[in-house]
Amino acid sequence: MDRGLYVAAAGMRAEQVRQDQLASDLANAATPGYKRDRTIQSSFGDVLLSNTRTGAAVGRVGLGPYAVETATDIRPSAARETGEPLDFAVEGDGFFSVRTDDGVRYARAGRFTAAPDGTLTDPSGNAVLGRDGAPVRVGADGTVPADRLAVTLLTDPVKRGDGLFEGTPGGPGTAGPVRAGFLESSGVDPTRAMVDMIASLRAFEAGQKSITTIDETLGRAASQVGSATGS
Repeated sequence: MDRGLYVAAAGMRAEQVRQDQLASDLANAATPGYKRDRTIQSSFGDVLLSNTRTGAAVGRVGLGPYAVETATDIRPSAARETGEPLDFAVEGDGFFSVRTDDGVRYARAGRFTAAPDGTLTDPSGNAVLGRDGAPVRVGADGTVPADRLAVTLLTDPVKRGDGLFEGTPGGPGTAGPVRAGFLESSGVDPTRAMVDMIASLRAFEAGQKSITTIDETLGRAASQVGSATGS
């Protein structure tokens, strides 16, 4: 019985992690350049059960799942036209480079603006870097040639918040071209995310019901043993 409680609780905890990830994806279903995540689950080691009287092997039972890690799907999404001169999208692989207080970080979202000093910045005020490694400056006409923006391929990119990634520059393939007046769509399919959320909630509820059933069984066993009289 105790093992059943552990298995059910482990499954509920794994689904909580998955639900948090799905909630974040759904909240960013309309965020340009957002990349969806997925929770990878694994199982604890099996326990070999045996007959307590004869010692004969009965079989193995798992100890429940747990969330191993959250992986990000960085595949490019479709670009949509906005007509805004400082909106940019990478067609294919690659990331824009921006300079932050923590060093150079990378972004897929190209919704940029002009700072008071004339430099091109992201929504957080970080300077967007050009091919020469220097901040890009906005022209007097309020535009920036798309080919001036640096596009960097990354190995093992990792999310760092605010739409930024960290990773090792370089990798197989060729960086895609940049289009002005376009933004990459979010990588989240709301319908699929909702279906996954419902499935996760059903799995969580199954764990709750298992714990309730085991608790009731233990309660009855305890009351029956306590009321039993010896012959």
